[in-house]
Amino acid sequence: MTDVHTHAPLPAPSTEGSVVLDIGADTGAVIVHTRAEHDGLEIEVSPTDEPDRRTHAAVRPRHLADRTIHCLVISPLTAGEYTVWLDATTPHGTLTVTGGSVTEYHWS
Repeated sequence: MTDVHTHAPLPAPSTEGSVVLDIGADTGAVIVHTRAEHDGLEIEVSPTDEPDRRTHAAVRPRHLADRTIHCLVISPLTAGEYTVWLDATTPHGTLTVTGGSVTEYHWS
């Protein structure tokens, strides 16, 4: 039997002020900025010392007052060091999540 990984349809693009972040003393959030051609791409992050404990989100357009950006938002994440994954086995880079803050990462 094959393990099938399915997802609900992607949500509509978000607008300014429509994303709520769950951050606090020991939790933060990550925004991964990408190019438009990455729309729908699922990007995974994991604690650096626990590479198998991954979470992911899909890149979506975010309509702001003066432009549209493409990014994903992961919240909440426990403060610490994280690996951003290019694919199942290849790290893309690392980042630090700080409690009460939003960390921005640029996927290029």
